[in-house]
Amino acid sequence: MPSFCTVIPFLGNTDLSTSLAIVFIVCLLAVVGFEFVNGFHDTANAVATVIYTKALKPIIAIPWSGFWNFMGVFTGGIAVAMGILKLVPLDALMNLPVGVGAAMVLAVLLASIAWNLGTWYLGIPCSSSHTMIGAMIGTGLAFTWYYGGNGVNWGKAEEIGLSLILSPVIGFGLAILLMYFLKHVIKYHALFHIPTGENDRPPLLIRGLLITTCTLVSFFHGSNDGQKGVGLLMLILIAFLPAKFAVNHHIPNDKVLFQLNQTEQVLKKTTSLNHGKRLDISTLLNKIEKTKYHLSLKNETDKKNTYLFRKQIEDVIASVKTVREDKTLVINPADDQLLHDNASELSKLVEFAPLWVILLISISLGLGTMIGWKRIAVTIGEKIGNEHLNYAQGATSEIVAASTIGLSTAFGLPVSTTHVLSSGIAGAMVASGGRKNLNNNTLKNIGLAWVLTLPVSIVLAILLFMLFHLFI
Repeated sequence: MPSFCTVIPFLGNTDLSTSLAIVFIVCLLAVVGFEFVNGFHDTANAVATVIYTKALKPIIAIPWSGFWNFMGVFTGGIAVAMGILKLVPLDALMNLPVGVGAAMVLAVLLASIAWNLGTWYLGIPCSSSHTMIGAMIGTGLAFTWYYGGNGVNWGKAEEIGLSLILSPVIGFGLAILLMYFLKHVIKYHALFHIPTGENDRPPLLIRGLLITTCTLVSFFHGSNDGQKGVGLLMLILIAFLPAKFAVNHHIPNDKVLFQLNQTEQVLKKTTSLNHGKRLDISTLLNKIEKTKYHLSLKNETDKKNTYLFRKQIEDVIASVKTVREDKTLVINPADDQLLHDNASELSKLVEFAPLWVILLISISLGLGTMIGWKRIAVTIGEKIGNEHLNYAQGATSEIVAASTIGLSTAFGLPVSTTHVLSSGIAGAMVASGGRKNLNNNTLKNIGLAWVLTLPVSIVLAILLFMLFHLFI
């Protein structure tokens, strides 16, 4: 099979067969497409309230939201992205032919895009997070079927699942409480006005509040949902080019060596402080020595040694964490902080995303926000409740959504912007007029999509993986 050896922007020299190079490019386009779809599918939630309360016209609200989505991805870090990567068996993938990783990545992306587009076309707010995570679980299960082992990190899946399930429940409850606070404590009558015409705009202060909350939801949506795209793109790069992207080669070896040596010295000092106690530090010191040895061997073309180095770094970080969490040990506070700092720095070798990856996802999400927003926005603005959104309801739902998403991002947990905001609006409607103020048909559709998303995306991903696996 002819080889594909050329210089690709941002990637440098690659050594893929022609067919794999084509699949690689298709995967890159697919992840850009997924994030683009995510933009107009999920971000409509952020602009619905400012549009339906007449705080901003669509022609201004859409690019404004797109810009802040871009900024959210660009400045939001990578904690959520790395959490997404931990769902799949990366270690096993790096020991198998590249085609297996290609099948997994394509199955995840195409299953996610298909369900997202289907629910968007029907105007049903659906979680891109649920869709993508379901697809990753599906491919993990299919991987286990073919190759054995643990294809899904069930501990991480449970953590993410709880985050996705609890966040809309919390959003619903907080929205009710905040609306009651506005009604019975603030008692600012203008907040509860329902705009009736195109020129019936909110007072300046309320308008500023609505625009601010829209901005925050857009920013935090980017910082959370956008990171999922970063995680998917890193999965593609690691699956196809493991030697280049399994570790961050841009961190100088001498810096890594210094941190390993320093960690080693602190551990030896800790051993002497705990003289007489059962503290076997020799195993960990041996791990550090092996890591230092493979540090000199890892490079952007040697898959085997680079993979070994990655495993050893992860092992050292986990072992240092175990030592720090052992409450029976006596550790100098300064040394404990040094172990923490060095472990954090060493983790950057395996938990990273190049700037161009973050930039590409930022642009895709930002542009997607500006297209196709209307179907979901109409559902959010007109069909969840039986009355038109008033200013208080719009602001309440977005304050709750922004705070919930922001806190989840800080803890590295993915949440659904769609579900958090939809539940916030539902809570605000209930606080205004009780359960009768909710549109049951719309809520049934949203609930049905919520229930079906995980199983459908899991089954779709399994079937697609099995299909693509025929060509490996």
